[in-house]
Amino acid sequence: MIGAWSPGQWALRVTMVLGVLVALASTTLVGVVPDWWLVLVVTGLALGFASSPESHAGAVAMAFVVVWWGVSLRDGLHPEALLAAAGLLASHVAGLLAAYGPDELSVDAATVRRWVFRGLASFLLAPAVWLVAVLLRDRPEAPGVWVAGLTVALIATVAASMAFTAQEPT
Repeated sequence: MIGAWSPGQWALRVTMVLGVLVALASTTLVGVVPDWWLVLVVTGLALGFASSPESHAGAVAMAFVVVWWGVSLRDGLHPEALLAAAGLLASHVAGLLAAYGPDELSVDAATVRRWVFRGLASFLLAPAVWLVAVLLRDRPEAPGVWVAGLTVALIATVAASMAFTAQEPT
């Protein structure tokens, strides 16, 4: 219920919408403007996500953005992709925080700090992955590269899970 949102909830909901729209619009920085109908669909889904953070609207809106990037920019290795990644991550973290409790609930500063730190730590992977992709762009695919990449991703995920679990108060 929109009228019951606390100021902190308003900030989260605005971030949820703007993050998705920034990610969508970031292709315009490389000269590819999204069609009006796509902007309308993604805006509607983002507003639905903001009004109901537990719904699938946010995941669908973000999926539209990712597909748009894949379809509109075939090589996808523009540095502007980092802006899109930041927008999607900000939207996701804001949605997670907004879903923590009822609409009337004030946003807990410690929880926001924890999730913003986690989001920033997660974002650090984006420039690294982008740089590796750029460096390997024109090289022939080495045997087992996908298995190696998946193994590294799995190890990083497990290590991050263990690190964050160890820091949680009991």
